[in-house]
Amino acid sequence: MIFSDRVEAGKKLAGEMAGVCKHNGLVLAIPRGGVVVGAEIARSLGMPLDVIIPRKIGAPHNPEVAIGAVTQDGTTFFNHSLLAFLGLEEKDLTGLVDEQKREIKRRMILYRGGVEYPDYSGRCIIVVDDGIATGYTVLAALRWIRQKFKPQKLILAVPVAPRDTLDRLKDEVDQLVVLAAPDDFYAVGQFYRDFSQTTDQEVIQILKERTAPQA
Repeated sequence: MIFSDRVEAGKKLAGEMAGVCKHNGLVLAIPRGGVVVGAEIARSLGMPLDVIIPRKIGAPHNPEVAIGAVTQDGTTFFNHSLLAFLGLEEKDLTGLVDEQKREIKRRMILYRGGVEYPDYSGRCIIVVDDGIATGYTVLAALRWIRQKFKPQKLILAVPVAPRDTLDRLKDEVDQLVVLAAPDDFYAVGQFYRDFSQTTDQEVIQILKERTAPQA
């Protein structure tokens, strides 16, 4: 399955999700591209939209290699087998973790004006991204949401992800909505005709249009 862009992917996902959250639903999207997808789901289902901002922790000498992820409150998740292979320990990564925590705070303030959330406890929460590769940032987001908000139902909705990643994530959620799980997966962008980078300003504008109500 090839999507023309993130808007089309969001509309197709929304079409598969009618009735998933009958009451008190909320979309939490992962910036930046996930916000475009999440906005289409939020519009279609009549839900507010907010963001969740986990950040990948890249290997010290190869930032593209994900060795873990960090959440808003500094909780970290590491691929310990990969750390062992690279001869690294968690303490070696303190500087990288702190750097990503600062970036999370910067983006929270930039996108939504602050780092504090309304009380989303007990809601039906849909976590959205524009696709998943290794799944570490999504895993961090799901576990943080589960601990922070104790949702009545936790749903992960993405247009595309590899099967092995989905196998690792399926037990983290109550429902998984995925349009394509190809065996031949190299990168999320290969499944979009237009995978141009979403800008900070686009994220800010989308959130202004669908701001989650304050508790």
